[in-house]
Amino acid sequence: MSESRTVFLVDDDPFVRRALTRLIKSAGYTVQAFASARDFLAYWRATDEGPACLALDVRMPGLSGLDLQHELQAAHTLLPIIFVTGHGDIPMSVKAMKEGAVDFLPKPVKDKDLLRAIDQALTRANHDHAERRELEDIQRRVKSLTPREREVMTLAVGCLLNKQIAFELGTVEKTVKVHRARVMEKMEVQSFAELVRIAERVKNRPTAQKSE
Repeated sequence: MSESRTVFLVDDDPFVRRALTRLIKSAGYTVQAFASARDFLAYWRATDEGPACLALDVRMPGLSGLDLQHELQAAHTLLPIIFVTGHGDIPMSVKAMKEGAVDFLPKPVKDKDLLRAIDQALTRANHDHAERRELEDIQRRVKSLTPREREVMTLAVGCLLNKQIAFELGTVEKTVKVHRARVMEKMEVQSFAELVRIAERVKNRPTAQKSE
């Protein structure tokens, strides 16, 4: 799958919005611009967008850029943010960066600084979405297991031997071996080490999703 080059731009100043849209498009990116954070949030909640990043002003009427960042963070949204503002200060930039912003750029923003930040943000977005797709595929495989197969997998990756698993489940070792073979087949793995890695991914899975 090719990497996304979609950039969302939110700024209430129409002149800034047009200028930044031209700049970003000239670098080969796809741009969708919005005049307010609420307009963008309504669009984002109603669509099923893939990897993208957000270039965002801070001080805007209604919902501010920092408020929008908080909304997206609360929904565990995979959307890296670049703040571009003429009203920033050090405490504000520190807060934004702690919340996961890629960069905090002052206006008038230098072309090379904005394009560098966009490249960095989209690299993160594409990586995060690829990881989420992989996790969703793993979860699909886990759901294909029977309850007993899940029990066997959990105990096996917990380093129990077949005879120990049989004792825990009140069955015989031969039956455990059959279940383990089915687990390996359904989980589409070639080695026990790979099964352990996948089990850890499921255990530590992120909760990234869009808000409803």
